[in-house]
Amino acid sequence: MLSRSLASLALALCLGLPAAARTVTVETATGPAELTADPARVAVMDIAALDTLDALGVDVAGVPEPHYLPYLDATASRATRIGTLFEPDFEALAILDPDLIVVGSRSSGQAAALARIAPTIDMTVTGQDMLAETRARLRAYGRLFGRETEAAALEAALDARIAAARAAVAGKGDALIVLTNGGKISAYGRDSRFGWLHTALGLPEAHPDLGATTHGEAISFEFVAETDPDWILAIDRGAAIGASGEAAAATLDNVLVRGTEAARAGQIVYLDSGPLYIAGGGVQSMMHTLDEIVAAFSADRP
Repeated sequence: MLSRSLASLALALCLGLPAAARTVTVETATGPAELTADPARVAVMDIAALDTLDALGVDVAGVPEPHYLPYLDATASRATRIGTLFEPDFEALAILDPDLIVVGSRSSGQAAALARIAPTIDMTVTGQDMLAETRARLRAYGRLFGRETEAAALEAALDARIAAARAAVAGKGDALIVLTNGGKISAYGRDSRFGWLHTALGLPEAHPDLGATTHGEAISFEFVAETDPDWILAIDRGAAIGASGEAAAATLDNVLVRGTEAARAGQIVYLDSGPLYIAGGGVQSMMHTLDEIVAAFSADRP
């Protein structure tokens, strides 16, 4: 006997009526959302979301400009420009007529306005438990686009990299995560946007009392010298957004930083800032950073 759904489909076909669209419920940053499965035209206003959708092989119809990351160029080249990460182009979006709009992080504040154009979901990934949220977003996209198999494979690859990075950092000492912005520096603790490098990897904090502020805590070079970390993980904001100005290596090249254990041991690691800063929480971004951590902590030191 046909199930009720199959019977409804058969009746619709017999009567020449369109079959009802299949819906799925997926988890978002603001709770469960019921959506039409496998939306054809998706506008993406968040680079972490674009990163993960690209990894799943999902074509998108609209992207912000600039998107900053060369590994997303091919996907972006096939899409309409729909504004910036902070300011949507509502006219371009109306013309595009998307079936779904995805916002997150920098664009999340525009969700209500964008919902007047099309169903809109907030897929923000925060620093509180970034690894768990990255997994959750990956599974949600897999369910939404019927790519559960691909999502499971990516999650397994991510887990393997987490395991490799945990092994690489084990017993190697503590670390201080710093972001440079021209000549200024700030530090990030375990509850910050970059804190998953501590929590997911078991990497001890050189200074455990840092707060969870989005933009880190402004610090001085004296603070770095007094903290004396075994490792410094440096993120260059200027390089991430293509801004001119002093590079991270120049900013950290001073007598106070040179006196730290990290500098003396050749353990200042300049992470690829674009993926980490712009697409934090994207599955490709996260795996790229983990590969960098494994390489840095496994390398022979001078």
